[in-house]
Amino acid sequence: MTVLGVPLEFCLFGLTLLGVAVLHNRTLEVALTGLAGILIYQGIWGAFPTGEGLAALGQHALHEWVILTNILLLLVGFGLLANQFELSGLPDHMPGLLPDSWLGGLAMLAIVFVLSAFLDNIAAAIIGGVMARHLYQGRVSVGFLASIVAAANAGGAGSVIGDTTTTIMWLKGVAPLEVIPAYVACLAAFAVFGVVGALSQQRYQPILKHDVPGHPIHWRRVVIVGIVLTAAIAANIAANLLSPGEAAAPWLGLAVWAALLATSLIARPDWTVAQSSLKGALFLVALVAAASLMPVNALPDPSWQTTFGLGVVSSVFDNIPLTALALEQGGYDWGLLAYAVGFGGSMLWFGSSAGVALTNLYPEGRSVGAWLRQGWHVPVAYVAGFFVMFGLLGWRPG
Repeated sequence: MTVLGVPLEFCLFGLTLLGVAVLHNRTLEVALTGLAGILIYQGIWGAFPTGEGLAALGQHALHEWVILTNILLLLVGFGLLANQFELSGLPDHMPGLLPDSWLGGLAMLAIVFVLSAFLDNIAAAIIGGVMARHLYQGRVSVGFLASIVAAANAGGAGSVIGDTTTTIMWLKGVAPLEVIPAYVACLAAFAVFGVVGALSQQRYQPILKHDVPGHPIHWRRVVIVGIVLTAAIAANIAANLLSPGEAAAPWLGLAVWAALLATSLIARPDWTVAQSSLKGALFLVALVAAASLMPVNALPDPSWQTTFGLGVVSSVFDNIPLTALALEQGGYDWGLLAYAVGFGGSMLWFGSSAGVALTNLYPEGRSVGAWLRQGWHVPVAYVAGFFVMFGLLGWRPG
C-alpha cells in the first residue's frame, strides 16, 4: 500500500516521529505504538524486509538483535557509569579547574569531543552531561545540551571505535585512515557549535570558579570509571580485530556490564539509576527497530549531494541501516559519509543514541521545539563542517 506514492511503512514511521515530537512526555509509548503498528501492517498486508510470515520476522530479528541489545545494554550501563562518576566527587572540583568564562564551557565540550574519539559517543555524552550539571549548578540550557551531543557525535565521527557507523565501516573493509579526514569537517563544525553553545550557556548560567567544600574525591570510584571505560575500549577493539564481519553477540555491552558488576563489589552504584535509564533505552530500541523495518532497498547514486542528504535524514532516521546500504552500494567518500551520518543525528535529540542518553539525565531536552530553537547552531555547524571539508578535500570516492 502507498499514500501518494509513498509506502505506508514510511507514513507510519513518519507519524511515529511526529508523535515523538509532539508528545515528548510519552516518547516510549509513542515509539512502541508506532513499532506495533508497523509490525501489524507488514504481518497482515505487507511484508517484512526478509519476506512474508513469522519465519521472515524471526530472520529479521536474528539480523538485528545484536545491535538492539547493544543499545539497551550500553544506554543503561553508561547511565550507571555516570552515577559512579558523579559519586566520585570529581565533578564537584571541576569548576575550580576550568576558566570561569565561556571558555570553560568550550573547554568542557572539547573534553567530550576528545573522549568520544576513544569511547562510545554515548559514554562521552553522559560524562559531559554530568560535568555540565556541576559546572553550571544544575542549570543547563537545552542549547548547551545540543552542543554536548554534537561534541560527542563529532568526536566519534572520525574514529572507527568512536561511533557505531564508523565501526560498521571498519568491519566492512573501510580502512581507519579513510575515515580520519572526517575530523576536518568535525573541527570546523566544533568551531561553530562549540563557541555558540558555550557563549549561550554562559549567558544562561555562568560558570563560577569555585571548589565545593565537604566533597572529597573518592578515588575508588574514579578507578572504577577508568576500569569500565577501559573494558569498553578493549572489547570494541578486540571484537573488531578478532571477529571481523557482523558481531555474533553484543560484546561491547556485555563487557561494560561485566566491568560494572565486578567493580560494584568495590563501590556500589545507585542501582535505581538503571530504572530511569531503561525507559530511554527502550525508546531508542523501539525507534531503531521500527527504522530497520522500513523498505529501504537502495540509495540514490553516490555523490556529495546524496551524502549531504543522508546526514539530514540521519537526524530522524536511524543511521545504521543508511550506512549499511551505502557500504553495499559503494562509491562514497567514506570520510565525508562518516561525518554526515555520524554528526547529522545531533540536529534532533532522538537522532542519535548520544542524544537519547543525555536526555535521560535532562528530560527537558526531549522537546523538539526547544532543541531546534535553542540548538539552532548545530544544523548550522553541520552545513559549515560539510562544506569546509568538501571545499578543502573535494569528493574522493573510495
